Amino acid sequence: MDLSGLKVMIIDDSNTIRRSAEIFLSQAGCQVLLAEDGFDALAKITDHHPDVIFVDIMMPRLDGYQTCALIKKNPKLAATPVIMLSSKDGLFDRARGRMVGSDEYLTKPFTKDSLIRAVTEHSGARLR
Repeated sequence: MDLSGLKVMIIDDSNTIRRSAEIFLSQAGCQVLLAEDGFDALAKITDHHPDVIFVDIMMPRLDGYQTCALIKKNPKLAATPVIMLSSKDGLFDRARGRMVGSDEYLTKPFTKDSLIRAVTEHSGARLR
């Protein structure tokens, strides 16, 4: 799977999650941007315009729902796919993710395949 040239952002307060996602996506050819919380991410998103954004739900300061809502409210970023990451796999969390405009919901721990599939699916949707 060659995803070279795609910019993917991972927003997660866990260094382990950020590193593993970075390794998986870099191996597939993505350019990976990392942020440890929503505030850190929003500045980087404006500068780098990632093709796909993964955001953890449980983060300090600005959680994943708030971060997603802010991304989707910005007309320049609204079309950017946002995929929620969570260790909880509840209907409520999924529904809440959809309400703030997320495009998909992945449960942690994710696999390399699930990350790559999500990037392929959502970046492909934008390139079509």
